[in-house]
Amino acid sequence: MHPRSRIATTMVVVAVALTAGGVGAADELRRFTRTEVHMATGFTLVAYAADATVADTAFDAAFARIAALDARLNDYNPDSELSRLSARAPTGEAVPVSEDVWDVLVRADSFARLTDGAFDVTVGPLTRLWRQMRVRRRLAAPEVVAAAVAAVGYRHMRLDEASRGVVLLQPGMRLDLGGIGQGFAADEALAVLRSHGLDSALVDASGDIACGLPPPGAPAWRIGIASSQGEEGAARHLHVSSCGVSTSGDAFQSVEIDGVRYSHIVDPRTGLGLTRQASATVIARDCTTADALATALCVLPPDRGLDTLAAPAGVDARVVSVADGVVVVRQTHGFAAAGEPASASGGAGVIAPGKGP
Repeated sequence: MHPRSRIATTMVVVAVALTAGGVGAADELRRFTRTEVHMATGFTLVAYAADATVADTAFDAAFARIAALDARLNDYNPDSELSRLSARAPTGEAVPVSEDVWDVLVRADSFARLTDGAFDVTVGPLTRLWRQMRVRRRLAAPEVVAAAVAAVGYRHMRLDEASRGVVLLQPGMRLDLGGIGQGFAADEALAVLRSHGLDSALVDASGDIACGLPPPGAPAWRIGIASSQGEEGAARHLHVSSCGVSTSGDAFQSVEIDGVRYSHIVDPRTGLGLTRQASATVIARDCTTADALATALCVLPPDRGLDTLAAPAGVDARVVSVADGVVVVRQTHGFAAAGEPASASGGAGVIAPGKGP
């Protein structure tokens, strides 16, 4: 899986600000961090441990878990389990898959149904085609786009519980986990750190952030979030713990074709990039949920996205849209409560690696 394969991409300027204080247990634990590249992006692990040996052992195991997921879920790797499954479309019958592929596809299917296809992991034919159009700065012929759209649709993927197998109904289908895979991997890595006794830990998959308990002596993790032009006074940081946070948007990635500005974010229902600017930050119970729904909120119309998703999914979110030069910010009460005003300061910060095109 490549970070650019997702429909909506986490914004470059997401940051993680880590502040620890307090006494007692905080004095017995030290902060450790390590960054490695997996899934074509940077993963940073942060944890508080008694010593370097404990931290290194846990980090080794967590990165091994991420590497194993990458080997199964990477649609850029023709030998990955996901690519081999896509290559068999139409399958005709259920193809048994590993527990990891099954679990992420079950989650993806639930988000597709919740969002009525605004989030859809069958979007692979469109993301590949749109990538080519962006590079060439030329739209494909309508019949080419229509053929790709015909191969897309979450209803073309069926999950058979009895066999734990996947049925792909349409020729040319291509699964793309770019809008959920990094969040899923971040959650799995955090679970590994917890299994090693590191409860005060955080995993940052280049902006898809899985948070455990806060640093010893601190009430929460302090997470830097992106701001868009026109958002003066909006929260620049969130104070959160035991949750997932993800930001998706097109603030820094767009292309002009025939005088029209297109986002890199593809609407799976049309096959083309959005012509409006949008970004979304989601706080959810886990990073898998935050990752997928941040993607969906960028695709859904801004006037109904929060109403459609926030309450049913049990998440808090902020959606920023720009139309005719006017910036409109919509957010849930819970998101506002977790935010820190722009005028507040304090705490050291490290910038999370951005996701390039």
